[in-house]
Amino acid sequence: MRMQLPDAGATEAMGGALASTQPSPAIVHLHGDLGAGKSTLARAWLRALGVTGAIRSPTYTLAEHYPLRGGAKALHLDLYRIAGAGELEFLALDDAGADLWLVEWPERGQGALPSPDLRIDLAVDGPGRLATFLPGSPSGEAWLSRMSKTVACDPLLTPTGRKGPQPTDP
Repeated sequence: MRMQLPDAGATEAMGGALASTQPSPAIVHLHGDLGAGKSTLARAWLRALGVTGAIRSPTYTLAEHYPLRGGAKALHLDLYRIAGAGELEFLALDDAGADLWLVEWPERGQGALPSPDLRIDLAVDGPGRLATFLPGSPSGEAWLSRMSKTVACDPLLTPTGRKGPQPTDP
């Protein structure tokens, strides 16, 4: 599934759609270049799950923990600054007990992270973003099915059949 996110409002709506349809537990790998919107989407998602205080980017801390509504917990990781998967053992992720994992730059922790239920690829697309959603488990497939129904009812979100950059028609 691909979604056009033309502005910040659409990114917030996408965070809400993901939050309202996610399974528990859920592991999400966020891929994209610097500035592609990974942290923005994670922040909108966490807000939709009830986080009211400051939502800090884990760029320097590597991991941030958040309490969610209903006693659930979220873990937001940004692995951009690690040199390799071996460094993850210092974060004590086995003891995280999180219901939601949002992992930015997961390729840097490859082999030491749990497999994703959902992979989200974000790319700059003009003034907005293009989001591609790929299931990584049966739970992720069911999640995308639920999300597609939610997205169809949200006027801020635009599904797209684009498979990447398209040439401009003359």
